[in-house]
Amino acid sequence: MVPLGSAFPAAHLFPFAELARCGARAMRRLQPAQITGALTAGDEGLRQALRRRYALHGVALHDEELVITNGAMEALNLCLQAVTQPGDIVVVESPTFYAALHALERLHLRAVEVRTDPQEGVDLAALGELLARQRVAACWFMPSFQNPLGALMPSAKRQALVELLERHGVPLIEDDVYAELHADNQRPPPAKAFDHSGNVLHCSSFSKCLAPGYRVGWAAAGRFAPAVTRLKMMSSLASAIPTQRALADYLAQGGYDKHLRRLREALRGEQQSALRSIARHFPAGTRVTQPAGGYFVWLELPPGVNALELHQQARALSISTAPGVLFSADRRFTHHLRLNLGHPGDARVEAALKTLGQLASQLCQSAGAP
Repeated sequence: MVPLGSAFPAAHLFPFAELARCGARAMRRLQPAQITGALTAGDEGLRQALRRRYALHGVALHDEELVITNGAMEALNLCLQAVTQPGDIVVVESPTFYAALHALERLHLRAVEVRTDPQEGVDLAALGELLARQRVAACWFMPSFQNPLGALMPSAKRQALVELLERHGVPLIEDDVYAELHADNQRPPPAKAFDHSGNVLHCSSFSKCLAPGYRVGWAAAGRFAPAVTRLKMMSSLASAIPTQRALADYLAQGGYDKHLRRLREALRGEQQSALRSIARHFPAGTRVTQPAGGYFVWLELPPGVNALELHQQARALSISTAPGVLFSADRRFTHHLRLNLGHPGDARVEAALKTLGQLASQLCQSAGAP
């Protein structure tokens, strides 16, 4: 399949050989007592490295606040459990990351979607109105390069969001897995940087920026850290030490930021090329986001195009896509499509985009659209 519907960038973008060498070196140095020495909280060397990176972005973490998890999804799920009870309302973006909907369903929570701008993220006025009329247990938002829109919330708006939720006593679960993939020279500060009361539960991982498949994530859960740690102990107990030690060793070598610069450059170039292809090949009236980072774009196709039908036709031609109905609890995005442009060097992408555009044009014509 041409992986335009994938959630991950191309594997060749990541330093797996170097990570393997770091892992072997770290495990040779590991003392037997260290295997079980830091079970639930995680490897101390990795936690120290993460605290240093948080400090670079204006966030000072307490030692006990950071918990290593099995990827960001475990971090997000643990944080969600820490601040909700079955039946509670959790506000999500619209469109939202489909795994957030899965998590809410599993925990018997109710998703309420709030308008989200393709460029600047959550509509704070709409959120304020919602908070004034409904009892909300938590918000799960992705301020940096939101999946699927790619929206980047400005710093001032992040601060306003944190202050709004603090006034209403509503915790913010910040899903920040794409923040390192910014196209500009400077990483946007997390919403956590504006949190002075421990109300923001910040979650991230290395899965999208360094080590897909290693399943190493973390939660910096503010005043909810004891609850998250307890839930971690009661569920998976601990995360694998070898992968944590490999990442800690890699970070200690000092090559992480150089890797990130190469990764960002590759993703930026691929996005620019793919956007030109979309402009050439897709039917008139197609609107597409142009994110300032990450590797997803969101297409709003002409209303006559059924994106699920387009997805099925493309799949028959070995092209994967992510139709918009996946990204809402009420399947409202029927003529929308998320595409993964994180595959630089894949010669199939240009042809696949051309094919998708042709299929979309045929569906437009079948629907009688101009």
